[in-house]
Amino acid sequence: MSVQKREVKIVTTHQLQSMKERGEKISMLTAYDFSMATLLDAAGTDVLLVGDSASNVMAGHETTLPITLDQMIYHASSVVRGVKRAFVVVDLPFGSYQGNSSEALRSAIRIMKESGAHGVKLEGGEEIKDSITRILSAGVPVMGHLGLTPQSIYKFGTYSVRAKEEAEAEKLLSDARLLQELGCFAIVLEKIPSSLAKRVANELHIPIIGIGAGPHVDGQVLVIHDLLGITKEFKPRFLRRYAELHEIITGAVSNYIQDVKSLNFPTEEEAY
Repeated sequence: MSVQKREVKIVTTHQLQSMKERGEKISMLTAYDFSMATLLDAAGTDVLLVGDSASNVMAGHETTLPITLDQMIYHASSVVRGVKRAFVVVDLPFGSYQGNSSEALRSAIRIMKESGAHGVKLEGGEEIKDSITRILSAGVPVMGHLGLTPQSIYKFGTYSVRAKEEAEAEKLLSDARLLQELGCFAIVLEKIPSSLAKRVANELHIPIIGIGAGPHVDGQVLVIHDLLGITKEFKPRFLRRYAELHEIITGAVSNYIQDVKSLNFPTEEEAY
């Protein structure tokens, strides 16, 4: 029986751990389709997150809650096909793991088998420990997510900074220690005080990735549409735009429309 060979991915959980140990920062970006994943991978991004933020930037929903497991698998499969180097981690969507560890395991296995991704990410701490344990028992790498957890937006009622008060900060620290103890290979900390994120990164031996969590963590993640300036309305303090593609794209399309209507495109040289 022949065995189909697949190119081994260079970035692994082991390599990410080694990067933390030697002080090399981890770069992580979201990706939702083949073309963008190919570009981000070729540029050298360490981790590509197939985020449930696809619900916002790809589908136009107000929150991340509406996106389904089937839709996440579709996006993840597209990303994996464009990757040669990066580690690909996929968000388990809302409703696919909370409160039912068996459902969580089925969801994670579907993502791994049907998309070819390398790990999954779950939001929460103590309240989802059974789901994390069940997924890890099947050999699926799990990344945690604490702080501002967008799937819980209706509980929080706001996207403001989390864990500013002592009680919530201590809960976050306790949850972070628990996620490490359970076996998570890394944790994302979203929109929490920089001093708290620094404490978590210093206390834990697994990589801590920040988004709006300051510079004292082991890596950073941003939504690619925000980084490239494709989105315009979203302007949090932590976001640095490295390009302004909104203007470039709309300008290019406007020029195309003008050329079509004025009969300047296509020219005879552009015809067969």
